[in-house]
Amino acid sequence: MVFVSTIIGVLGGILAMSSLFVGRSAQAAAQLEKLAKYQGWIGLTMFGWGVWELIETVLGMSLLGQRPILWIFWLAMAVADFSVGLILGFGLIATYALRGNATAIEKGNKLRAGLVKFQVPLGILAIITSLGYTAFNFV
Repeated sequence: MVFVSTIIGVLGGILAMSSLFVGRSAQAAAQLEKLAKYQGWIGLTMFGWGVWELIETVLGMSLLGQRPILWIFWLAMAVADFSVGLILGFGLIATYALRGNATAIEKGNKLRAGLVKFQVPLGILAIITSLGYTAFNFV
């Protein structure tokens, strides 16, 4: 499970940071374009994983007393995965989960608009916290 969290966090973080890479290299733009086809599904997966991680961190609060740094990385990773997943997967989330509820879609759009400003920093946070969580898991 640790490596799944890392892979999801790193892939989603790279996709969230894609605007930084696209301007620097045409080759990077071509590679990220291939990944962008799956942005919604990666985002939806990351969103669901983030929800699961948030629930697990609350249920695993006892770890805070034993290994506080690991738990902090776990919580930060969960927040980053949830947020980046919401940004990247909002189109699919709105299509399938909020279908037919105009009020929910409007509130979701407002939340997404607020988070998009932080897309690149959240992508960086997702990568760092995923790698940190993995590293501290094996210490």
